[in-house]
Amino acid sequence: MTIPDQMQAIEISAPGGPEVLEQKIVATPRPKPGEVLIAVSAAGINGPDISQRQGAYPPPADSSPLPGLEVSGIVAALGEDETRFALGDEVVALCNGGGYAAYVAVPAGQVLPKPKTWSHIEAATLPETFFTLQQTLIERAGLATGRTVLIHGGSGGIGASAIQLCRLFGATPIATVSSAQKADYARAMGAAHTIDYTNEDFVERTKVLTDGRGADIVIDIIGSEYANRNLKACAYGGHVIQLAIRGGAKAEINLGLVLMNALTLSGSTLRPQTAATKARFAQGLAARIWPAIEAGKIVPPRIRTFPLKSAADAHRAMEASDHYGKIVLTIDNHTPELL
Repeated sequence: MTIPDQMQAIEISAPGGPEVLEQKIVATPRPKPGEVLIAVSAAGINGPDISQRQGAYPPPADSSPLPGLEVSGIVAALGEDETRFALGDEVVALCNGGGYAAYVAVPAGQVLPKPKTWSHIEAATLPETFFTLQQTLIERAGLATGRTVLIHGGSGGIGASAIQLCRLFGATPIATVSSAQKADYARAMGAAHTIDYTNEDFVERTKVLTDGRGADIVIDIIGSEYANRNLKACAYGGHVIQLAIRGGAKAEINLGLVLMNALTLSGSTLRPQTAATKARFAQGLAARIWPAIEAGKIVPPRIRTFPLKSAADAHRAMEASDHYGKIVLTIDNHTPELL
């Protein structure tokens, strides 16, 4: 594969709305020792990309300033002494940034084979969500058979993936949604129950669905007013995983609930983790989750696609109230002349 000196990419011109995403011609990265260069076929869009565009989630100093945290594509070049992959391998990767581009250089430990049964567009939805859930739901919260998991945003990328992992591990997923359409989708992905938070109290409903016990694990992306309600929705010994704070960072909680019910509240972001830590998450996914994907036990989410040049429209679609599933950018070729 001939690698051009320049490539198509999306830059953030300044913090702001979707309009600040601009297509540019930039230098093509070169892989450092321990990295692989991927010719990108598709790039997933995620909540952290929105936050970065708004100026609320700056990339680490040693990462690409370009947005994009997950891709699928083909190995185009190898860093010095890198032997885990070969040129031409079809792969997916958790990026440290730079995924909205024709090429991206990624530490090899964050790269996994593309599932053979999934297209590149489908596979581009995997890394960010499943690395996040490997870190939090599986390793930190101890997802296991018999547990009940309350999943906020059950029709989103993280939510639908969490639902499927619950089914894989023998846990019971309860998903909160905001419409009948999103409820249908969450159930299609495997939710045992759905709660429409626009007209139901998710604390009361969770208690009813668990015979008064509450959820063993709560996955939250809202924060703010949800914080104390999540604690109330927990079973004794429950664990609240804080993945985002879309409703706001400040919250007032009753520490008595934490103390008397032996609760755990944990939060974590994926991007700042070390390469070694991310490689460990990849190994965990390769051992149990990737075989399940290949066996058809985990299925692709609902996907909307946009060409790379329409990244701004893709962000608008993701921020719309009727969005559910995943959104993916497609890169049809890698020649900068064809902008």
